[in-house]
Amino acid sequence: MGSWLEILSKSKVYLCVIFLQFGLAGMSIIAKSALNQGMNHYTFAVYRNAIAAIVFAPFAMVLERKVSPRMTLSIWTKIMLLGLLEPVLDQNLYYNGIKYTTASFGAAMGNILPALVFVMAWLLRLENVEVKKVWSQAQIVGTLVTLGGAMIMTLVKGPNLGLPWTQHQETYNVSSSSESNQDNNIKGSLMIIAGCFCWASFYILQAITLKSYPASLSLTTLICLTGSLQGTVVTLFSQRGNAQIWSLHFDSKLLAALYGGVICSGVNYYISLQVMKEKGPVFVTSFNPLSMVLVTIMGSFFLSEQINLGRVVGSLVIVAGLYMVMWGKSKEKRSLNNKQEINHIALVDLLGNDKNEEDEKKEISKTEVNNNSVKVLSIDEAV
Repeated sequence: MGSWLEILSKSKVYLCVIFLQFGLAGMSIIAKSALNQGMNHYTFAVYRNAIAAIVFAPFAMVLERKVSPRMTLSIWTKIMLLGLLEPVLDQNLYYNGIKYTTASFGAAMGNILPALVFVMAWLLRLENVEVKKVWSQAQIVGTLVTLGGAMIMTLVKGPNLGLPWTQHQETYNVSSSSESNQDNNIKGSLMIIAGCFCWASFYILQAITLKSYPASLSLTTLICLTGSLQGTVVTLFSQRGNAQIWSLHFDSKLLAALYGGVICSGVNYYISLQVMKEKGPVFVTSFNPLSMVLVTIMGSFFLSEQINLGRVVGSLVIVAGLYMVMWGKSKEKRSLNNKQEINHIALVDLLGNDKNEEDEKKEISKTEVNNNSVKVLSIDEAV
């Protein structure tokens, strides 16, 4: 029983980031379905973050009432910028982009995120990268391999696998793809890429903000709250005169708002912050390509999207790249632990040497005192 608990403790961060990717994959499918039914991406972003703020605010007030740091102008500015980067800019750009393309294509384009975060963290010295070390080389190569797998899934088609649950939709997919506008595909791709830059900046700023405001639940609530308020202003300005977009019914639009708010905004932000404290922003995003594999599988079941050979090969390459990143991270942790042990031993030895020197000085002083005493006695005897 103890060994299982130890294994679970060591692997909990990996389980957390894998859970995040399942949550994001489900969001892509639900959001695409809701967008196809006419959901407005501006109000979706507002409702999603408002729901997350409402759900997580009570937990933040109760659990972090005594540990939340004092709010300063610098921290508040960072939180406002965080609310703008991901809840407003990234979400609107991404969901508008997949409206012009497909859910799997949006997930595939999102795989540039790990490379962007890795470069930003390297430049800002948030990530410990030693190019000459094997574990750093494994992380760099693994990141490139996952990007290569994403490009294979995006660019290499190959024959369709002809899965039974997608056969009845094949004619529809062909006709819909023939009717799609090439300009819309380019527009959607550019929106998704711009959204990824905002998302990468969001992760980097999160890591910086955590150093001065480590209360994860409160930070999650404030990000969602400021994001919903800023998103409301953007929506009222860009969609003025269109009050129908704010209506909600018991359909896929409401499901998307609830799921996105609780799972993808609230739980996602909170778990990301917790993992980021221990592993850094690059580790959190290095598993992002897994989302595309999940979206491809789920999309074939729920949206009847075809799976071709290129996507299967790309998925295998992505898994290999993720394994290299995980191996590099584990080696990095061992290396850092060994360095800490060596430094601790050296410090103990240094303190021990200092103590020995002090003991020697005390012995010398005692000897000198005894010698002086002997000399005094001998003089007295002579007298």
